[in-house]
Parts: sequence; C-alpha cells; structure tokens
Amino acid sequence: MTTVTVIGRAGCHLCPTALAIVETVVADLPDEIGDRIEIVERSIEDDPALYELWWEKIPVVLIDDELHAHWRVSPDRLRQALEEI
Repeated sequence: MTTVTVIGRAGCHLCPTALAIVETVVADLPDEIGDRIEIVERSIEDDPALYELWWEKIPVVLIDDELHAHWRVSPDRLRQALEEI
C-alpha cells in the first residue's frame, strides 16, 4: 500500500486545490495502481511536529512520508511518481 499524505490547514487557499489534484490523479490511475493508494489528510494545526516541519510550505504532499511537492502540485508529476511505484 502506498500512502499519499496531503498536509495543510484550515484557511489555506491552496490546500483544497492540492487535495483535489491528488484525488483526481489517483482516481484516474489504472485500478491496479489506484487500488493500492491511500490518501490521508493531515493538518499542521493538529500536530506540533507537522507545524514545525511544514508551516511555511503548505500544502505539502508526501508519498510514503517522502516529500513530493509543496505549495503547488503538478498533476503530471504526481501521476508519473505514482505510476513508478
């Protein structure tokens, strides 16, 4: 199972867009890939450690806890990364 984590916070104007891109890309992947991907949403407001790491870079997208993107998410780049897993 691959985990894609979207880290943001309430009031972040880019966060809903990043989440929508992640959801769309995963939904458009072939089933044999998409069925192995879990999307997790986390907030820097709920976790002081996340706040310390990412407060100035949200939204942040992690793939299996490794940084994939911050601020803006490229659908093409995300799709490529997920297809290579």
